[in-house]
Amino acid sequence: MPVSAIVTIPGVRVGHTTDTAARTGCTVVTFPDGTVGSGEVRGGAPASREFDLLSPERSVDEIHAAVLTGGSAFGLASADGVMRRLEEEGRGVETVAGRVPIVPTLGLFDLMVGDPTVRPSAEDGYAAAASASADAELHGPIGAGTGATTGKARGLENLHDAGLGYAEVRAGEVIVGALCAVNAFGDILTGESTATADFGYEPFERGGNRENTTIGVVITNARLSKVECLILAQGAHDGLARAIDPPHTRFDGDAFISAATGAVEAKVDLVRALAITAVAEAIRSRA
Repeated sequence: MPVSAIVTIPGVRVGHTTDTAARTGCTVVTFPDGTVGSGEVRGGAPASREFDLLSPERSVDEIHAAVLTGGSAFGLASADGVMRRLEEEGRGVETVAGRVPIVPTLGLFDLMVGDPTVRPSAEDGYAAAASASADAELHGPIGAGTGATTGKARGLENLHDAGLGYAEVRAGEVIVGALCAVNAFGDILTGESTATADFGYEPFERGGNRENTTIGVVITNARLSKVECLILAQGAHDGLARAIDPPHTRFDGDAFISAATGAVEAKVDLVRALAITAVAEAIRSRA
């Protein structure tokens, strides 16, 4: 199964703003027109915007961009700038009052590693969307991953810088890519699984701070319905559970947005299986 560290899905663009001094930033993924989206939250402490709209029973199928941001719930304001940029481009769902861009957004908590008074703003979101390209950097302490760390289950003195990671897998013409900002309570698994009991202490004694969250966008060129996009997001979480221990705790806000551009016919079970691998590889790239 070929694995790529760059985006090759046609029409998908990525842009970032990065504040190295404050150790925060945001990442914007823009999609071609007609992209269908959904998503799923499995962590206990999410920060999100426009996520209810992604449920399959909601009437709007199309999404135009997705935002991953630092700054916890404060950083969700970055989506305002993304919407403004897309509005200027004439993109969005048609309404009687004009087009409304659909921009689901996920935030992670990075306030304890940099300057907690600096959070991604609407201006940052606008700049990230304006800079989005097919060849953006996708790995390391950039964008939403600028202040992302792992290992907090072992205590804040054991933080490991993680950041943003991307992996893409292919089966024939079908491509699935995963962009993850890895800010987990637990550890990244790179080999044999280390059961939580092997930490040597009760890791959840250190919980309750909600200073964590692994968030991501999983993208495919397959043609999927909104229900099938939900299945794709569920596969993304399975990939997270393969790569992080412990996953989906009450102190993480683990969540994925899924997006299908619709260029290739494919069975949803194949796409979901590819997503599991893509997410696990993207997260492991940050170990």
